[in-house]
Amino acid sequence: MDVDAFIAGHSGEWQRLEALVRRRRRLSGVEADELVLLYQRTATHLSMVRSAAPDPVLVDRLSSLVARGRAAVTGAQVPAWRDAVRFATVAFPAAVYRSARWWVPTAVVFVLVAVAVGSWVATHEEVQASIAAPAEVRELVRPGGQFESYYSSAPAGSFAARVWTNNAWVAALSLAFGALLGIPVLFVMAQNALNVGVAGGLMAAAGRGDVFFGLILPHGLLELTGVFIAAGVGLRLGWTVIDPGARRRVDALAEEGRAAGGVALGLAAVLLISGVIEAFVTPSPLPTWARVAVGVVAETVFLGYVVLFGRRAVRAGEIGDVGDEDRADWAPTAG
Repeated sequence: MDVDAFIAGHSGEWQRLEALVRRRRRLSGVEADELVLLYQRTATHLSMVRSAAPDPVLVDRLSSLVARGRAAVTGAQVPAWRDAVRFATVAFPAAVYRSARWWVPTAVVFVLVAVAVGSWVATHEEVQASIAAPAEVRELVRPGGQFESYYSSAPAGSFAARVWTNNAWVAALSLAFGALLGIPVLFVMAQNALNVGVAGGLMAAAGRGDVFFGLILPHGLLELTGVFIAAGVGLRLGWTVIDPGARRRVDALAEEGRAAGGVALGLAAVLLISGVIEAFVTPSPLPTWARVAVGVVAETVFLGYVVLFGRRAVRAGEIGDVGDEDRADWAPTAG
């Protein structure tokens, strides 16, 4: 790119945009439309300069002009609470709902693998012996043993914080691994399915399957759903690398990456709730049916929220990305 020729060819548009920005409160309808068009063109010019001829002086000038143009076009900054409301009612549920065809099959496969492993462990003594020494297995499954005592091994508040941090980390890893074609996500999910299956199989072999489900289900329904969603969104991101569809690959990855970041933030809240249930409800003296009912209610409310708000947002064209005003603006240009 010839920078001097580029400046000569477009400086008139930039000067006109500067003039309109200064008069933004006194523009006619035609001038307002012109402001929007020139702002879009200048944003495109800035992108072209950055990619083809990153002249620092010109980049600085156009960056400042685009920022002022954006402020003039969008008006006053949207209050933070409105961004939070939009995220909770549009962006997050839309991203989760839109990715259901990835995380629902993930959940089904996970459960099938965990059940298969659990059945295998529960019905084969030689498999149980290969997992750990008999004394260690007895310590794990006995009444008041390691499996049960784990949930009351620390004060409820600190235990909830520890569980939340661990689960949020697993979810974040699943999302981040999506950029690696999603392959590491499959490993993470397989490892977790094996762990759940082995623990359940050992408890079932000891005749304590009811205790296993009574301790897992109150928090596990919501917790595992959060992990499934993270894995599904990560796999979707990985598939975008392979098949971006009609979008340019860089644009598709940017959109899906922003949506995945939003999912990570939303899942942090979801996993916080499951961590609180795990710390305060799972080890509580409530009868098993009551503890499981808490988990079922939490899961039902969350899934209902995703379907209600997510389906409506997706039908309105949302994909879980940031709002239009926060995306890069592009306009066709002849050069």
